[in-house]
Amino acid sequence: MVAAELRDRILSGELRDGSLLPKQEDLFAEFRVSLPSIREALRILETEGLVTVLRGNTGGAAIHRPQANKLAYMLALLLQYGGVGVDDAASALRDLEALCASLAAGREDRGKTIVPVLDARNKSSRAALEDADEFVHQARTFHEELVAGCGNETLILIVGSLESLWSAHVDQLVRRPSRLGAFGDLATRRKMLDDHVKLVRAIDRGDARRAEQQVRAHFSAPERYDFIATATKVRAALLLDD
Repeated sequence: MVAAELRDRILSGELRDGSLLPKQEDLFAEFRVSLPSIREALRILETEGLVTVLRGNTGGAAIHRPQANKLAYMLALLLQYGGVGVDDAASALRDLEALCASLAAGREDRGKTIVPVLDARNKSSRAALEDADEFVHQARTFHEELVAGCGNETLILIVGSLESLWSAHVDQLVRRPSRLGAFGDLATRRKMLDDHVKLVRAIDRGDARRAEQQVRAHFSAPERYDFIATATKVRAALLLDD
């Protein structure tokens, strides 16, 4: 009961991020339960990542807002526990990112929000064309920003978590000279950038159907299969190494 009440106060903003919970004695006076019950409630909230119990003379419990990276980490644990392959994650990203592209194209404010962001990212990718490692990083960020700009907060949270896992996997696997594979080829990188440019144009025109098709075509490119085949051998457990 105590944990639920304090959780509601944190999530509603009544208890602000970075502030301290009332002292245990004050919580005891408010809730009229034993001190061991208060301590157990704090342990529950600490496990959920909503507070950090401070030790020492100062004591207290620091409040934290919910963190999206906690969701990504839990997703990684569940995927690894279930023995889910990289190809399965790639298939999910293809379908979900295609949906996000469609939604982005349907935004009335796309010309002021998502399009400028993606255009700027493509400009950074073009500047990094000669540097395979940096280009892959810029290209991955493009996909993350596409999802973040779709306009649907639930998809941004859920698909964004999957995107962050995939980016971590790319950082650990592809962004190594010996494993760049097809991404080490300049012509392939130019093709990837061209795909991204075409996608932004479709979004800018408000062509949701074309934006979705462009994402699916991009994920079907041969270099994607080359990466997935390599990644499968190394195991998706790499996602948890960061």
